[in-house]
Amino acid sequence: MAEREQTLSRHTTHAVTGFSTSMIKTKALKNFVAAGAAALLLLAATPVWAADAAVKIGNFTFGPQELKVKAGATITWTNEDDIPHTVVSPNNFRSKVLDTEGTYSFTFITPGTYKYFCSLHPHMTGTIVVEAATGSIAQPQGMSAIGPQLLNRTSNGDPE
Repeated sequence: MAEREQTLSRHTTHAVTGFSTSMIKTKALKNFVAAGAAALLLLAATPVWAADAAVKIGNFTFGPQELKVKAGATITWTNEDDIPHTVVSPNNFRSKVLDTEGTYSFTFITPGTYKYFCSLHPHMTGTIVVEAATGSIAQPQGMSAIGPQLLNRTSNGDPE
């Protein structure tokens, strides 16, 4: 008898609230689809950055010797030689000495041509060409892909 009263009580509750199980499932599905659509729109508005790339150091050469990437790409050099090497681009970046299987990574934010060499074996050279990232959202003034940048301003507020 008590079991029948509980069942009756549940039916009465659903009848009073006006919700059926299928209505609740339908509403939950609609909310899930709406959240998915919002997430898709958010991802579509995210800037497009270049894929990361790798340069191998082997047999006293950098390979590939020239590499083209989009701004925002991270290049990782890996020493596959049995002797130490470095990766140096004056005024841009400098690795520590890389032993066998040692790695060095650098993220290229600014478009341009970056020539580099091994400071232990200067005949070893390479070039990274960084192109502007296309398909990206314009960055607000004073912002970069890695966050806000401090701008030098004149007394009237204009950038120097």
